[in-house]
Amino acid sequence: MTENASAAEPLAADSAIAVVGMSGRFPGAPDLDTYWKNLLGGRCSVTDFTEQELIADGADPQEVRGRDYIPAKGHLADADRFDAELFGFNRTEAAALDPQHRLLLQTAWSALEDAGRSPRGGTARTGVYVGGGPTEHMLAAQTDPRLAASIGALQVRILTDREFLAPWISYRLGLQGPSLTVQTACSTSLTAVHLAVQSLLLGECDTALAGGVAVDTVRKRGYVHQQGGIYSPDGRCRPFDERAGGTVPGNGVGVVVLRRLSDALADNDPIRAVIRGSAVTNDGATKVGFTAPGVDQQTAAIVEAWAAAGLDPADAQYLEAHGTATALGDRIEAAAASAAFKGALGTGRIGIGSVKSNIGHLDAAAGVAALIKSVLMLEHATLVPNADAGRPHPELGFDDSPFHLIERPAAWPEPEHGPRRSGVSSVGIGGTNVHVVLEEAPRRTDAGAPDAQGAAEVLLLSARTREDLSALAGRLAGALRAAGAPSLADTAYTLHQGRTPMAVRGYVRAADRAGAAELLAELASGGGAVGLGGPDPLGEAWLAGEPVVREGGGRRVSLPSYPFAGESHGAYRLGPVAPVEEQPEQGGGFADLEQGVRALLAEALGLADADDPEMTYFAAGGDSLTAVHLVGCLRDDFGLDVPITLFLEQLTLHEMARRIVAAKEGDDSLDALLSEFEAE
Repeated sequence: MTENASAAEPLAADSAIAVVGMSGRFPGAPDLDTYWKNLLGGRCSVTDFTEQELIADGADPQEVRGRDYIPAKGHLADADRFDAELFGFNRTEAAALDPQHRLLLQTAWSALEDAGRSPRGGTARTGVYVGGGPTEHMLAAQTDPRLAASIGALQVRILTDREFLAPWISYRLGLQGPSLTVQTACSTSLTAVHLAVQSLLLGECDTALAGGVAVDTVRKRGYVHQQGGIYSPDGRCRPFDERAGGTVPGNGVGVVVLRRLSDALADNDPIRAVIRGSAVTNDGATKVGFTAPGVDQQTAAIVEAWAAAGLDPADAQYLEAHGTATALGDRIEAAAASAAFKGALGTGRIGIGSVKSNIGHLDAAAGVAALIKSVLMLEHATLVPNADAGRPHPELGFDDSPFHLIERPAAWPEPEHGPRRSGVSSVGIGGTNVHVVLEEAPRRTDAGAPDAQGAAEVLLLSARTREDLSALAGRLAGALRAAGAPSLADTAYTLHQGRTPMAVRGYVRAADRAGAAELLAELASGGGAVGLGGPDPLGEAWLAGEPVVREGGGRRVSLPSYPFAGESHGAYRLGPVAPVEEQPEQGGGFADLEQGVRALLAEALGLADADDPEMTYFAAGGDSLTAVHLVGCLRDDFGLDVPITLFLEQLTLHEMARRIVAAKEGDDSLDALLSEFEAE
């Protein structure tokens, strides 16, 4: 343990939370090792699809060939695969189970294994705090009368609705702590982390799983870019960059395992980082519209989180921002963060970045993807750049702020006072702002220590299938060959205490990591490797399925988790949308066209009609997202190019309709849009 970590420990052990395990699958990264390599390389893992790929996967050819269709997404490969038998689902249930549920179950299992804890090891006081997004599978399943007739409408709902994400984990893994499905839009998974932290500090549970998942569809899909909307016009997300033009949707899943720091230290858990404080706020009505972000409460979330940690925001060296790369979002977030970190104002010494540049915007899983990135940076003492980082946007004022945009990988220097620290922010549509204060873990003095001379260890492995056992042995061999590998005693202890015994088994006996890795590689290739003079009584009892008691100590360490390789169970898809009826030809007169525009306004705003001469757009419930929708409809249905700024003026619907019809060319200036927002 370093001197810095020691100095901070008394306070942290009483009031802080340890991150003891993590697991995630993100675009371009089936595991966290690959995720880190991609982050370190500044790689953009957004996939660009060909027209043929999209159409072959069921996309509408007419939409794909539209002028505003962007064939890009943070795609999650193999999101429909699931090891159903391991979790007790039959084939019919597995097919109906939403892909988000499947992925979250497997990721929760892997996170517990990463923490050195058996996923079914009787950790009764374990809470679950997770959330997810809406999915095509859920909508299709819940509107399919044949499926309801086959397995029952209630069962369809239980297997597909996102409100059951947390209860399925608790049920299948036997976890009896609080089980909450959280929903705060884009800030869902970081809000889940905050709630898990509070639950641990209140003593409601002793271990907590927290995170989120977002798989709107398992199919290859792009998106439609709308002028004035939130999505990027070129399929790339560039937060805080002078080329920023919007965000890109993405899919992924992430879960962290949390324990009170005092418990984690006492139990020799594999602490990966420490959460020193967290806070949640909401903008309330202090902003121009429901979907718009707000400065003051973003600032408050940051200040309150650092106050909860007993620290000053200026103690940070890095901020992992929400960073959607929208002009309004980035500008407000930069202003809010600058106000919160004012103790470092003008220094430019705090690095800033956003993982959305690498993987896109993961919606309900965005916050946990950012948190895991920050934990990995603390572990490796390395600052990673935004993907394809360029110059900061000049309107963000970074030259006179606490921040500098990370442009390339760099060593994270050890601060003169205290350990390395970072903040992680997440912001949800609707105004829920979350901030988490992270600190590097107390260091183990004997990490990677040599094995005790002559102390042979038996490594016990099991899996559901022979193929999975081979894959697991291969992964473990690679882990023991890596720099900083855990001791053989700790490896043996973790495999014995921190894994769920399964039917297909194997073992090896070795005196050092190199020998164990060689035997494991043999086991991976199909051999029955044992080693060091032949069969071992403990190992043979293990193969026979008998209870085994391992003598000798050890502690939990992070080892490769189960190599899930289930088959594809597909996903339900929504049927083709009925073609929109052609708009009847307008009579050509100004009055007819104006009446058609009024009808469109009424439909979009949920009004019986738009004939009230005093009703304004805002009074009728209009906001910026409705405006983006209306701009597209006016162009597509009426051939009118209308500037989005028109919808931000205080106009009655009558006057708005007249102005729309009179508009010949739209000046869809985002600068003008921002000016209107700021004026409000």
